[in-house]
Amino acid sequence: MINDLLFVVTLVSALGCGLMAGVFFAFSTFVMRALARLPSTQGIVAMQSINVAAITPSFMVALFGTAAVCVLLTVFSLSMWQKPCAVYLLVGSLLYLVGTILVTIIFNVPRNDVLAAVDPATAEGARVWADYVASWTAWNHVRTAAALAAATLLTIALCLPHAA
Repeated sequence: MINDLLFVVTLVSALGCGLMAGVFFAFSTFVMRALARLPSTQGIVAMQSINVAAITPSFMVALFGTAAVCVLLTVFSLSMWQKPCAVYLLVGSLLYLVGTILVTIIFNVPRNDVLAAVDPATAEGARVWADYVASWTAWNHVRTAAALAAATLLTIALCLPHAA
């Protein structure tokens, strides 16, 4: 029963990490590039709208539900340290928690807050936008890599023995 639960939790976590990696990858590879090509006023307005529209139950469940499952996997991994899958569970979970959630909270959200407060039609808005596009995207690359690496490690853990 515990092994079945661990398998399901690991699978859900790996899928959540992969889903979030895909969302972040899309932003890093073409959404931010497209917005950066617009005049700053239009780019700011578009990104302000995206940041408001992104706060939906489904996105929050995907982002933070995956984090909650990763916390659970961290505890599981420490309680079964002698098993081959434990290190993959621990490192994969911590990669998501630190490289995705912590980076989001410390680096991406504060930039979103600054952008939300700026008047798109001002010179200050243009300056904030230029900095935002470069710095937000760089940190988004970190989130992309961390979520993808976490999904990979958790998938490897699924292939390793969980039973004693």
